[in-house]
Amino acid sequence: MKTRLQPLQALYFTQFLSAFADNMILFVIANLLRENGFSPAMLALVSISFFLPYLILAPLVGPFADKHPKSLVLVIGNLIKALGVLLLFFIDQSSILLLMLCYFTVGVGAVVYSPAKYGILPELTKNEEELFHANARIEAYTIIAILTGIGGGGAIASMTHPLLSSGICLALYLLSLGVTFFIPRMHGDATIRYGAEARRFFLDFGKLMKRPETNFALVGTGAFWMSSAVLRVAVLAWIPAALAIDPQHFSVSLILATTSIGIIAGAFLAPKLIPLQKFTRSLLYGFGMFLVIVLFPWIHVTFIAICLLLLVGFMGGVFIIPMNTVLQEEGKKMVGSGKTIAIQNFIENFLMAAGSGIYYLFTYMSDSISGAIVLQGLVLLLFLFYLAKMRRQIRGRTSMQSRSVS
Repeated sequence: MKTRLQPLQALYFTQFLSAFADNMILFVIANLLRENGFSPAMLALVSISFFLPYLILAPLVGPFADKHPKSLVLVIGNLIKALGVLLLFFIDQSSILLLMLCYFTVGVGAVVYSPAKYGILPELTKNEEELFHANARIEAYTIIAILTGIGGGGAIASMTHPLLSSGICLALYLLSLGVTFFIPRMHGDATIRYGAEARRFFLDFGKLMKRPETNFALVGTGAFWMSSAVLRVAVLAWIPAALAIDPQHFSVSLILATTSIGIIAGAFLAPKLIPLQKFTRSLLYGFGMFLVIVLFPWIHVTFIAICLLLLVGFMGGVFIIPMNTVLQEEGKKMVGSGKTIAIQNFIENFLMAAGSGIYYLFTYMSDSISGAIVLQGLVLLLFLFYLAKMRRQIRGRTSMQSRSVS
């Protein structure tokens, strides 16, 4: 058992380092935008450039992760991320297009990295229950990295020169790359052909969307990450305006990071609160997340704002973990683990790009951060109504299967 845990621990650590840098680099770019006189809404525009590689490369990265040893794919992903940061040292940092190019390159590394990060879990675990707990742990490590990347990384970025904070991000990606060598290289499927697999991408997409359980999980995780991406940018601008805090003060990133504390708690408690066989119960926590989001515009007390951020994070953590586990297990059986994660990434990043675009347009036309937060809450509510419909279908299928067995 000890030897089995070592590769998982190495995976958790390399994921932590890489995700920390992923979040810290956002603050580095946000500071560069502020120094060069761009409005806070432009951060949403730059964020879209990070999501675009997931849409462009989605048909290829799943087969790439399945064809090669997934530990090697993790190395390649970190190398590309490091290249994106390295570009910051050589570009004109007052150019929004060049900043978008750097963040786009980091996004390419992230889209290569992601299918291997989740797809390797079934290879390192023995059964569904072990996979469930491993998934909860890697999600928790990811959220801890987001927490420390937003809080600590954001504070470092606010207190140091952009070149120094960029160098720290570069070092973290390279360290993550080094830790990856502690994960065993298991053979991929050498028979995979990219052209054929790319053509099959949308067929697999349709197959996963046709099954109610995987449809529920794909749309649910996509809705969660869409809301998270928009709220991270929106709340970063909302905190200084609503709570009268200097936008350059490191406390802004620390307050924002409290959301991740809630998600960590939700991720760890999800296996106890939501039995895997009844994973659709997570929908209740999605509605809870919506209710908390729409309260934000009326809050102007820092302590209450922190409590709400913790609560929305907790609801989100419990909401997403059961869906991730079901999707990985069922998707592996239906189309393969790497392809499933690539399809999940495609949906999540399409929704994150769309949500960020809506946020940018709304704030550009109305200049109302609070209104944009409420709008995002309403968009989430529409997805929750759709999930409620899918939940009824899943229950109907389950009851029919029970009757046929009896």
